[in-house]
Amino acid sequence: MSIQMERIIATELGIGITQVENTISLLDEGATVPFISRYRKEVTGSLDEEQVREIEKRMQYIRTLEERKIEVIRLIDEQDKLTPEIEQAIIASQKLQAVEAIYTPFKKKKKTKADIAIDNGLQPLSDFMRSKDVTFVTLEQKATEFMTEVIDSVAAALEGAALILAKEISEDLNFRDFVRNKMYQQGIIETKLNEKNKGKDEKSVYEIYYAYEEPIKKIPNHRILAINRAESEEIILVKQVILEPHYAEMMRMGKNTLSGKNVDELYNLVVDDSLQRLIIPSIEREIRNILTEQAEVSAVGSFEKNLKSLLMQPPMEKKSILGIDPGFRTGCKVVVIDSNGFFVENTTIYVLSDGQLEGAKRTLLGLLKKHHIDIIAIGNGTASRETESFVANLIASEKIQEIKYIIVSESGASVYSASPISKEEFPELDLTVRGAISIARRVQDPLAELVKIPPESIGVGMYQHDINKTLLSTALSGVVESCVNGVGANVNSASWALLGYVSGIKKNIAKNIVEHRKENGDFKDRKSLLKVKGLGAKAYEQAAGFLTILNGKNPLDATIIHPESYHIVELMLAEIGYKPKDLSTVLAEVQQSLSHYEIKKFIEKHVDYGIETVKDIYEALLKDRRDPRAEFPQPILKDHLLSIDDLAEGMIVEGTVRNVIDFGAFVDIGVKQDALLHISELSKRHIKNPLEVVSIGDIISVKIIGIDKKRGRVSLSRKDLA
Repeated sequence: MSIQMERIIATELGIGITQVENTISLLDEGATVPFISRYRKEVTGSLDEEQVREIEKRMQYIRTLEERKIEVIRLIDEQDKLTPEIEQAIIASQKLQAVEAIYTPFKKKKKTKADIAIDNGLQPLSDFMRSKDVTFVTLEQKATEFMTEVIDSVAAALEGAALILAKEISEDLNFRDFVRNKMYQQGIIETKLNEKNKGKDEKSVYEIYYAYEEPIKKIPNHRILAINRAESEEIILVKQVILEPHYAEMMRMGKNTLSGKNVDELYNLVVDDSLQRLIIPSIEREIRNILTEQAEVSAVGSFEKNLKSLLMQPPMEKKSILGIDPGFRTGCKVVVIDSNGFFVENTTIYVLSDGQLEGAKRTLLGLLKKHHIDIIAIGNGTASRETESFVANLIASEKIQEIKYIIVSESGASVYSASPISKEEFPELDLTVRGAISIARRVQDPLAELVKIPPESIGVGMYQHDINKTLLSTALSGVVESCVNGVGANVNSASWALLGYVSGIKKNIAKNIVEHRKENGDFKDRKSLLKVKGLGAKAYEQAAGFLTILNGKNPLDATIIHPESYHIVELMLAEIGYKPKDLSTVLAEVQQSLSHYEIKKFIEKHVDYGIETVKDIYEALLKDRRDPRAEFPQPILKDHLLSIDDLAEGMIVEGTVRNVIDFGAFVDIGVKQDALLHISELSKRHIKNPLEVVSIGDIISVKIIGIDKKRGRVSLSRKDLA
């Protein structure tokens, strides 16, 4: 089956076909997206990472689509039902959904009554039933020819023939397309409370869907996921409704597939049976699947953007952190992390019992002073509010405002605490203590810590547990890969979890790097990575530029310049009278000379090196290596407590965006629950997606427009402030 994949992708993305061809060639050779976008700009025509990743995604989809087309054609042909029309429809399909829709009526099922009727020899009678000149009289006469011991009456023969005809109508591609389009364009999704399970929805989470309807074509993605979840929990019943005028159109269209004009009453029964029993239930499933897939793709897109914002929050480096994992019955687990991220000690305090408060204060004050703590990180789970109150009162009463605190999302901390890497890092510690360590380290370096948790467990979005796991995991892993490679990894300090996301490095190789480091000491240069078990030339090529070695033998190993280009650096520096080693001793002097260097002349002189490569090298030498996370706002640190009683409508406060979903954003303004900034209140201009104007980690000013103390809910607006 011949396709022009490169041309299709080039047209979809609005880029040159040669760019697509070259990119696909690199991907097929095993090059990674980060490597291609950073170090093969001449080959791709300077495509950025997002474009390269989209090419990879579309390439994989189209190849999967073509493989499925071949398989479906084979499966239908094996049933001797493949017609030129069906084959052409499959070949022309541009989506997997369309291929599956064509294949649906041909899927092998349990033997139906129509199949039994065919086995009983009634196919010719069914063919006669749809003929142009058939009448009730001739049909009954014809039916007598098919009577047997099994088919013992004219009525039984006609019934069997009608079942075959209904099945054949249900397999008519044009008719199915008409019904599918009519149901999607004119149908309604209707939900109602499943009365026998009303008690399951204790908090009335799904109350809106107890009696709800909306046109299928207009229902938003997040609502589809909510309906799916409520239905799976058996709280609501869902059906698709077709209004009578539209059903009448389906009936007319179905009868048009038949030739006879004298058996209209019979055709009405057969087409109605085909629609009610075979076509509509099947297409209802197709439509729900299509809606769900669209909703999942949209949700995953939001997850990707949210996750990137979360991972790229700036680290609070060289800060001593006291982490608290709040708890009621078992107390609050407290850990101390030094400025280099190493665990120092742990204890447990109880802040909910008056009789134990004084002891908790003494313990915490002792740790704060002993370890010169800069920041207290409090998990946002159970007892978080009570723990925050305790910490805020302690800071105020002891007049230690130089120590700040921050509320940290606990999402995934329990997953980390029970994970293999957690056990490897802290084999002697209880998993509850490991969870507190994770909370503290998320403040110090969010990216380095959060990569230890499966991306789908981090909790940035909604309905992550309802989304196709493979789709979500693949997409989010791509985000983590992008972030890790954008920041780079210090090969002498990074965990294997972090290294496992570096371009070209698989998990087993990442573990081998860490083992090699333990056995042989720090890596002195990038070349020595080739001594790591299993790390061959290809992996080295893909990874080297993203792995940094600080204070090593070669100062270029601390830059984003790839080792394959070191000879270009040597030539460039030689022209201004320096060597690479001078970057360690007189960096400012070298950069000053470079700032006056005419790079255009070097490019003209060395045309084989590639303009984009030379420009990138020049920029890397001219500037110190910068962490891209520094461009994002620092998290808000607090030293006092705010309660919902302190708020008033019209008040303007500052908050941190904690989550972004289809219908708005949740903002931490310092009270117990995050406040809702609805999409309608995000901007004066109309926006389709909140991610157009806010991202996780953004620090924004908001106006309080509603307070519901009973339910602990606060509504916000940004219309007049953005």
